[in-house]
Amino acid sequence: MDTAALFGPLALAWTAYFVAIVSPGPATLAIAGTAMGHGRRQAVALANGVLTGSFFWAVLAGTGMAAVVTKLAYGLVALKFIGGFYLLYLAYKSFRAAWRPDAPDIAPKMDGHPGLAIFYRRGLYIHLTNPKAIFAWVSLVSIGLPKDAGNATIVLFIAGAVVIGFMTFNTLALMFSSGVVVRAYQKGRRAIEGTMAVFFTLAGCKLLTTRL
Repeated sequence: MDTAALFGPLALAWTAYFVAIVSPGPATLAIAGTAMGHGRRQAVALANGVLTGSFFWAVLAGTGMAAVVTKLAYGLVALKFIGGFYLLYLAYKSFRAAWRPDAPDIAPKMDGHPGLAIFYRRGLYIHLTNPKAIFAWVSLVSIGLPKDAGNATIVLFIAGAVVIGFMTFNTLALMFSSGVVVRAYQKGRRAIEGTMAVFFTLAGCKLLTTRL
């Protein structure tokens, strides 16, 4: 397959990936909430946790393993329940934050290595426990990779997706941690946290009740 014929499907898959990750969802909302409520470094840590989870599914999809995973019905059901309850846990934390009349300290913690690890794991869990991510990556592979794709094409596909994900997730973290956005969050903190709680609740319930 010539370069032009190969680039077309890859570009289409990369575009679909960008649209998917920039659209409102549990990951983007968690990044925004963390940036506004905790600070830039914490949001970047969470964003890169999400990116790591996305890279994991990309590798499985690119090597054909994701197709095998989608056939493991019991594993997918377990993953669905883990992911759904984790989103409900995030909803609980947001509800609790919205209930508090006093605004928490949103300045980034400068001693933050343990704290950053917690946020990184949170982002990782959000993406690894979402079985929909598996099906999304299987679809992207079917769009972007020909059946006879060689290792170089697979590596190019995954590398392009990782670059797009890195730039998108980290841009969201930086954008939502800007002074203007943080000040707006301080003014409407309880309403924003309440909205996030409702969203996480709906997302968790939808994931728990969706048939795979």
